[in-house]
Amino acid sequence: MKKILIVNGPNLNFLGRREPEIYGSDTLCDIIEYTKRECASLNVEISAFQSNHEGEIIDMLYRAYDESYDGIVINAGAYSHYSIAIRDAISSIRIPCVEVHLSNIHAREEFRHNSVISAVCKGMICGFGKQVYPLGVRVLCEI
Repeated sequence: MKKILIVNGPNLNFLGRREPEIYGSDTLCDIIEYTKRECASLNVEISAFQSNHEGEIIDMLYRAYDESYDGIVINAGAYSHYSIAIRDAISSIRIPCVEVHLSNIHAREEFRHNSVISAVCKGMICGFGKQVYPLGVRVLCEI
């Protein structure tokens, strides 16, 4: 059985209330449960973590290494666009990561178009709402 960690960054704890026209009406808890249901047939153990604090996200990435996770689905939120520290942690742990975003970051404000963590992730899935999470898990199960 593969162990997959889902890491969520700042403001994702406010899903369902934050800009539902962009992010949808599901809460983060709803999305994690949806992902577990969608991936039930994959023989995968899914754990989830969310923090609004960069250092806690970095600590969790290193904990994933220590706990021998097979893959990470990461929605680093705004940190995707500027956190070299999270990028370096992903690079250091050498666990396959898939970056996800609920919205299409390339169709939004210019500052959201670039992700500093993309280069150290296996790939990025964005713009498909809550479906990005189970898609990310499925990709990690196949690589």
